[in-house]
Amino acid sequence: MGFKLGKARQPVANKGVVNKKLSFKSDEASIPGNPVIRKKLEEGILGEANMDGSIFISDQIQPNSPMEKQVLLHEMRHATDMKLGKLAYSDNAVYYDGITYPRETINGKDMIKVDGQWKEAGDDFPWEKTANI
Repeated sequence: MGFKLGKARQPVANKGVVNKKLSFKSDEASIPGNPVIRKKLEEGILGEANMDGSIFISDQIQPNSPMEKQVLLHEMRHATDMKLGKLAYSDNAVYYDGITYPRETINGKDMIKVDGQWKEAGDDFPWEKTANI
């Protein structure tokens, strides 16, 4: 029985040179293996990396802007750390580099205990320092 490949246009290589390039034009942010979801986030939050590999990005960020790229790079660092087992979190704690940092809601704010002090989310957490670009 014969087998036909069909007439679909595909990239053609001749002596290592691709004659037709594939086009991946899209206005939507995307990262292979990590769904990027635009949504309303809490005030001051631009992006969130989730344990399931998805990334939330604030719907207030302009698509294809330098800010969007910066936020996606930052959150991808967190997503990579999670995949490597270096970073994880639950409702009760953040786990980073083998250290457990307790989490609690204090006066309506998500607080994390670092170096014996309760702190609100910010750039001075150990896992944030490594993700800043």
